[in-house]
Amino acid sequence: MRTGYFYSLVFALLTSASIAAFAAPAAKPDAGGAPLVLEVAPKDQIDKVDLNEADAPTLQRELAGIGEAKAKAIVAYRETNGPFSSVDELLEVKGIGKAILDKNREKLQVN
Repeated sequence: MRTGYFYSLVFALLTSASIAAFAAPAAKPDAGGAPLVLEVAPKDQIDKVDLNEADAPTLQRELAGIGEAKAKAIVAYRETNGPFSSVDELLEVKGIGKAILDKNREKLQVN
């Protein structure tokens, strides 16, 4: 009977120790006390792409959904019809739809 009591006592002790270790809050790693700073450019400082000046590689690189063929089509439209008078005129270019224009509207300008 004594061994049964001893084993029960050891089991209770180990159980309470494991519960205490599991429930203890995790120690936060010390980052050296230096605050982390992330520099994020405000939306106002993002360079806009001028539809009347940008070349095909720039249009392809800066605009979402614009590949090589669509970038060349934009430049060809501009050379054929003259400079863009508004950003919405981009819809006249073959292959450019409302979804692509809406995706890129904040990045575009016409001077």
